[in-house]
Amino acid sequence: MRRSHLLMVFIFFLLFGLITMHSTAVVAEEQGIKAPDSLRDISRQNTYPNPDEDPEYVQPSPSTAELFQTTDYKIDNPNLIRLLNETSMQGSKFAFGFRANIYLGNWPLSYESKETSVNWEYKLANSNKLDNRGGNQTGEISFEQNEEFTAAGGLTTDVLAESDVKKLMISSAKQKTGLNISFKSTVGKGTKHETMMKIPPRKVGYLKAYMPAVNERGIVTYGEVYLQMKGSQKKLVVKNVTQKGVGAWIPVQDRLTFKYLLTDQPK
Repeated sequence: MRRSHLLMVFIFFLLFGLITMHSTAVVAEEQGIKAPDSLRDISRQNTYPNPDEDPEYVQPSPSTAELFQTTDYKIDNPNLIRLLNETSMQGSKFAFGFRANIYLGNWPLSYESKETSVNWEYKLANSNKLDNRGGNQTGEISFEQNEEFTAAGGLTTDVLAESDVKKLMISSAKQKTGLNISFKSTVGKGTKHETMMKIPPRKVGYLKAYMPAVNERGIVTYGEVYLQMKGSQKKLVVKNVTQKGVGAWIPVQDRLTFKYLLTDQPK
């Protein structure tokens, strides 16, 4: 009876592991990005709780939505939308002859993604080693994070309003990949995973863990934004529009790609 119970428990954990691996791959494949079989989810085991960096979305108020209809330029910047939402200037039917042209600043208006890819071995996060050259039996090593490791991403190009551009890019990349990404991701010391490697006698084995990252490339559209008022009419005017190519590396949180290496001598 006890043996049957243990067998059922083993089957459960085996199926759970397969389902977790499959779900990670499916999310990426649905977006046209194929995850490797060596990718593992460590969100449950990670001793460092990575904070979620969810894309920021600000709902335009009714008056802001009306202003958007007065310009041909797409505006996705949540900070600019928030500013427009807070700008409560109501027109009056008695404001005949009133004119105002309010400069709101030079803003990154929107981001258009041109290419999204994933480097599954972006940064080496950890390496476990077993020297079995003097052994007579097959040895085993499993993953355990030796030291806390943090991978920091960032923009590959200097741009105006870097923080705003990052928000636009991470929102686009997350939507296209379905991956949990952030410009900083950490694997805590002591994090373990059941991933295991067998080392035959007279061999040295390495179990390496890599942190993946999304490489996002596209175009940012900038423009000088004015709120123009004529009498009771309000209008959004965008001048001196420019575009700039930009790229970014954005690490994937709580995912590791494992790689195995057998050698005759230590490396």
